[in-house]
Amino acid sequence: MASFMFCCCRSGAFGPGHVQLKDLPTVKLDTSFMGNDVVIVKNGHRICGNGAALANAPVAQNKAYFEIKIQCTGKWGVGLATRRCNLNKTPLGCDTDSWVLRQDGSMFHNGEEKGKLPDVPQEGDIVGLTYDHIELNFFLNGSPLSTPFCGIKGTVYPTFYVDDGAVLDVHFEKFYHSPPDGFDPIMIEQSLL
Repeated sequence: MASFMFCCCRSGAFGPGHVQLKDLPTVKLDTSFMGNDVVIVKNGHRICGNGAALANAPVAQNKAYFEIKIQCTGKWGVGLATRRCNLNKTPLGCDTDSWVLRQDGSMFHNGEEKGKLPDVPQEGDIVGLTYDHIELNFFLNGSPLSTPFCGIKGTVYPTFYVDDGAVLDVHFEKFYHSPPDGFDPIMIEQSLL
């Protein structure tokens, strides 16, 4: 019986010719794109303090999903924004560069309320978001809320803001609820690697 060994090393297993593969980057909160009074902890997955932050990757694929868990109530928002958005000024949704769901269930863009969720998220709830470059939809504890944002334009990033003691945990993988069919975690574009 013949045995075969395949090796990626020039001189034996993990010897001098071993090449360490780089860890693939993960999507998380971006400390380069956050408000001055924002605190990001838990390896880029918790936002607290006062202000907003963007994720480190835009939504580039056709269908993306991400979630937040509301750890502490206060004033908070979640949605999408361009990098032109003012991350020091809350609440978001007051300009043309952000589309957000606020803590009271209202949906704001350009200073106008564009809709209201039928159920208001509470402390401990999981809010899921899907985006397919046509609609931004919201889910509460895995159930669709059927109140989408439409007309989102440009390169957009997941965005999150907190104030008045709110704390949000953000999840770009290892979700509490399975994404709807066809939706996947946000992927970092290969050109960014």
